[in-house]
Amino acid sequence: MIALIHFRLSTLLHSQRYLPPALLFLAVLAVGTVNSSGPLLPVYALCAGAVFISAAWLTVALANIEGPEHRAITVISAGGSRAPLVATIAVALAGCVVLTVVGLLLPLAWGTHSPTAAELAVGVGAQLICACAGVGIGLLCSRLVITRPGYSLLTALALVMLTLLAPAIPPVNPVLRLLSSGRGPHELLWPLLGFAAVAIATLAVSAVLTQRVAARRT
Repeated sequence: MIALIHFRLSTLLHSQRYLPPALLFLAVLAVGTVNSSGPLLPVYALCAGAVFISAAWLTVALANIEGPEHRAITVISAGGSRAPLVATIAVALAGCVVLTVVGLLLPLAWGTHSPTAAELAVGVGAQLICACAGVGIGLLCSRLVITRPGYSLLTALALVMLTLLAPAIPPVNPVLRLLSSGRGPHELLWPLLGFAAVAIATLAVSAVLTQRVAARRT
């Protein structure tokens, strides 16, 4: 597994496919957090939304990094399609952790804020929740599930917009609204734990569905 993760990470770095989602993330933060002041949690809501979009994009790029022939070789070498998928998820989540650290610190560097420990915890939690949801959507929209690029792109756009804008679909929109509600950070910790469970379950279901479809095609 460690070798697969290293292989996935090295391939991603050499291909530079991480750059578009990373640049999008930085662009959103630059527009929304430079010279910001006042409450910090709405700023972290913006960062969480940016993490969500970038996580979905990064996951699709990572899952699609191998063509069908190269993927078949990887699957045979790994003894099945499950381990390569787990490695893909691990690298995608690691990339999201990096984005979360950047999203946590840049608003403090670019804006004027006096954060508390509770606000920082809420900011980290919200971004990681959105990251898990983004990775889950990215898996379902990758070549592992949807083989045609056009259909994959349209499905990804539809799912991302629906998840961002629909209040009834957890966890992303409810989390963003929660951070923008004006409530104190201590009041948000317990609700975020519930949304974290939903995000982890969403990612797990997406991984299982992706694995089943990919295994049938291998």
